[in-house]
Amino acid sequence: MADEIMVNRAPVLTLWGVVVAERLGFDRNEALSLGKCLAGLNAQSKGRSLGIYGPPRGMEKRAAKKLGLGEEFRVELCGRPLPAVRTKEGVRALIKDKPIEPESTQRYLEAKFGDEFESVRKAMSQLARAISAKELKEQAYSLYEKFRPEIPHGTAGWGAKGKLDLNLIRSLAH
Repeated sequence: MADEIMVNRAPVLTLWGVVVAERLGFDRNEALSLGKCLAGLNAQSKGRSLGIYGPPRGMEKRAAKKLGLGEEFRVELCGRPLPAVRTKEGVRALIKDKPIEPESTQRYLEAKFGDEFESVRKAMSQLARAISAKELKEQAYSLYEKFRPEIPHGTAGWGAKGKLDLNLIRSLAH
């Protein structure tokens, strides 16, 4: 078990979002969908601020109703409102007009963290359980900012890997 892992920030935020969503009462599959949406929207915002992506297109009406998914609503996770719908499988976050499937997020996380996936998940879960759900809802993103990997600023940091320190995450739980 490694105490430091070289990894990009996106999977770190995705997994943290999953862990936080579970602590706030969402089931595993709902949390996987929400965590992936959280990281995706964060990446879009960061990409726009760096000039990698253009400005967002007009706020077109989402096609959720056309797909028969039901009324769209927002789930706040790590301070960010995420578009979501209720499906027969449960709550699913949306990217464009499509629900994010939990299986693809699970595969993504396992690929990015490799053999250390369970170690990272366990450390993050300990941190999420160390404070009340109410406090976690308010502090989740600021906690992430304390343990996320350090990367170069600006476009040099886009996609760069940094060191994720599991001992730091564990220490924040105490």
